[in-house]
Amino acid sequence: MAFESLSGKLQEVFNSLRGKGKLTEKDVKAALREVKLALLEADVNFRIVKDFINKVSEKAVGEEVLSGLNPGQQVIKIVNDELVDLMGSTQSKLTFSSKSPTIYMMAGLQGAGKTTTTGKLAGQLRKQGKRPLLVACDVYRPAAIKQLQVVGSTYNIPVFEMGQGDPVDISKKAVEYAKQNGHDIVIIDTAGRLHINEELMEELINIKNEVRPQEILLVVDAMTGQDAVNVAETFNDKLGVDGVIITKMDGDTRGGAALSVRAVTGKPIKYVGMGEKLEDLEPFYPDRMASRILGMGDVLSLIEKAQQAYDEEQAKELEKKMRTQEFNLDDFLTQLQQIKKMGPLKDIMKMLPGVGGKLNIDDLDIDDNATKHIEAIIQSMTRRERQNPDILNGSRKRRIAKGSGRTIQEVNKLLKQFEDMKKMMKMMSGMQRGKGFGLGKFKLPF
Repeated sequence: MAFESLSGKLQEVFNSLRGKGKLTEKDVKAALREVKLALLEADVNFRIVKDFINKVSEKAVGEEVLSGLNPGQQVIKIVNDELVDLMGSTQSKLTFSSKSPTIYMMAGLQGAGKTTTTGKLAGQLRKQGKRPLLVACDVYRPAAIKQLQVVGSTYNIPVFEMGQGDPVDISKKAVEYAKQNGHDIVIIDTAGRLHINEELMEELINIKNEVRPQEILLVVDAMTGQDAVNVAETFNDKLGVDGVIITKMDGDTRGGAALSVRAVTGKPIKYVGMGEKLEDLEPFYPDRMASRILGMGDVLSLIEKAQQAYDEEQAKELEKKMRTQEFNLDDFLTQLQQIKKMGPLKDIMKMLPGVGGKLNIDDLDIDDNATKHIEAIIQSMTRRERQNPDILNGSRKRRIAKGSGRTIQEVNKLLKQFEDMKKMMKMMSGMQRGKGFGLGKFKLPF
């Protein structure tokens, strides 16, 4: 995952500051040297690192900070504020034209994930009640049109194509088609190249001049590191872009592109690609990303993921069962399946405040496949057993273990975790009655 190395190193630096009752200017400068090295190793642009450290140093070595009640935390806050400012301060949303259809033009080099991202963006706009139309203007790359059609069908979005025709003409006719058929969004998937050349830029400029897009969105690959920033700078200089989408942020990338691209181009990052699913194209929030980098969690994103994953009716039913103490293994299984929809467990834990800073999540033994084992055990039970686990004696457990391909010890462990969860539910219902609660020794069953 992006920023893991940077996040770990920054947390080491800040943990050393927290341990000091009082900071000296020497302490701060030593810490900032480590921050500087961590940023450079994360492939952040050298000029940006230099400016960043100068700004932090200027604010952090003041008398007010050094003599404060908790100078370590104040330095961390200054670094957090500067990170947020570096990445754009506030979220930059897509803008919409006052006159339908709104046209978005997607640009980028081959291999950046432009076509897939185009489909995901259309899918998200469709969920917002829009009627998007995808336009196939990559007429050079083999099977590019077919790829867009496959992506479009995945999200049930139509694709306008005219085979290997002139991309400028295709764009113009696609807009006319959209007006005639009630599409309020047009997203043009333009051709990419292996590298930037005059022919590519001329074609993109001609499309831009013909259809006058509301926004030109540049798709760059985070895996290419500093090259992604150079690509963004060149596209912006020659074409003029309105926003950047950084893909493959879930891969083994150092994350420097996300920290550099806005400062270099002056253009906001609008989305980041964090995986293969539709919902993995996430709006970019500078403050939330800074919080993740510094190990302070990201509660708002966690809540949004939960809202996307959880069915409202199921949530109401669960709340009722919590109150009446009717929570059973069927409900337990449903909860695990809902959690799985939110993504890998390690990623979820990193969004919890304090967890990332105190624990190295990647070193924890958290196996996402463990939920499959739990599902197999529960699904090997009869309906009566799932609804009343108290009847599970030795012979029933042996049958369940054999049917699920797991051990009796694993069956017993699951039942123990289930009982712990029931106790937690009871405490939560007690909290609602004003009793308060604590999680105690409850642990996730993975």
